[in-house]
Amino acid sequence: MLNSMMKTKIFAWVDRRTDAGAIIKSQLTEYPAPKNLNYMWNFGSLALLVLVLQILTGVFLAMYYKPSAAVSYGQYTVAFDSVERIMRDVNFGWLIRYMHAVGASAFFVVVYMHIGRGLYYGSYKEPRELLWIIGVVILLIMQGAAFFGYLLPWGQMSFWGATVITNLFGALPVIGEYLQQLLRGGFAVGDPTLNRFFSLHYLFPLLLAAIVGGHIHALHVVHSNNPEGIDLTKEEEKIMFHPYYTVKDAFGVGVFLLFYCYFVFFNPHAWGYFIEVDNYVPANALSTPPHIAPVWYLTPWYTILRSFPDKLVGVLAMGGSLAILFALPFLDRSKVRSARYRPVFKQMVILFFIDVIVLGYCGHEPPTPVLKLVGQVATAYYFAFFFLLLIVPKFEKTKPEPEGI
Repeated sequence: MLNSMMKTKIFAWVDRRTDAGAIIKSQLTEYPAPKNLNYMWNFGSLALLVLVLQILTGVFLAMYYKPSAAVSYGQYTVAFDSVERIMRDVNFGWLIRYMHAVGASAFFVVVYMHIGRGLYYGSYKEPRELLWIIGVVILLIMQGAAFFGYLLPWGQMSFWGATVITNLFGALPVIGEYLQQLLRGGFAVGDPTLNRFFSLHYLFPLLLAAIVGGHIHALHVVHSNNPEGIDLTKEEEKIMFHPYYTVKDAFGVGVFLLFYCYFVFFNPHAWGYFIEVDNYVPANALSTPPHIAPVWYLTPWYTILRSFPDKLVGVLAMGGSLAILFALPFLDRSKVRSARYRPVFKQMVILFFIDVIVLGYCGHEPPTPVLKLVGQVATAYYFAFFFLLLIVPKFEKTKPEPEGI
């Protein structure tokens, strides 16, 4: 189909003016890729698919959403009422909103899997350090966009979640109070906060799309890593991206859409039901919910935050837990990339994955003495993992890597 399109007169006309044919060949049809990539390499294309879905559904939702905390009817605010109108009165509004809400969780699932694959197979190591760093920037922008978006329904959990998070900035010395008022647009979360967050929530995905373009370009310069983690020196070890990996990615998209459609149509609240219940109650500054927690994909960092009794230390630890990801390529000095040939690192990274899940669970549940202790231990290992990378290569006996694939 693609080859047929490139032979048309219209494409020839465009090609003479943009050199589109050379770009398509170098970046798609004739782009060389390792021939042993497994299905863990599908999550990058899935992340791009979900990003497009999020932008499209977000544009349609913005046509009907009104970012105002003013009271419209009775106890309902304009923002809360506009969300209810989208669900009840707008043709297929419920579908678009559920696609957007489920898509947010799906986006983090595929991106976390994408990051985990890169961590396990050493895709952050030379010459892909910049590729990893851009990926961390993408993660931070995603988290910001998700946080800003969660305020928009202006329900109880939205309002109090925004109150708690913006309070954290007040703990910073010197500039804390200024940043807090800048985010809120005043001394408390209110109508200016809602307008600010709506603007940023709309802006961030567009910024994200541009940075994803840079991420893809950086990937195509250094080329994909592979499960063996070795550099490919022979042409017979590579295959063209199209049609082999386009078909493979298409199969992954089909499997993904089965799960995505199930949650959209049958169980849209599966990723945080009790939180959504509170968000169906209009925001009330005089009534605090019994348990305030972020959405599941932000709970690991929320656990790190509340693992420290001092607010400033907790804020710095939470920021440091994300900032340290930028340093990962420079902390791990092992010459072997893939965990397949690094027995100690393999155990460390599997334990790290379990640790992040434990952090997420602890942040999702109401705090108890036991969960607080578990969260503190998990927080300690989270940071210890990165510092152990400085030591492990000195004594780890790696397995011999293959000469080719």
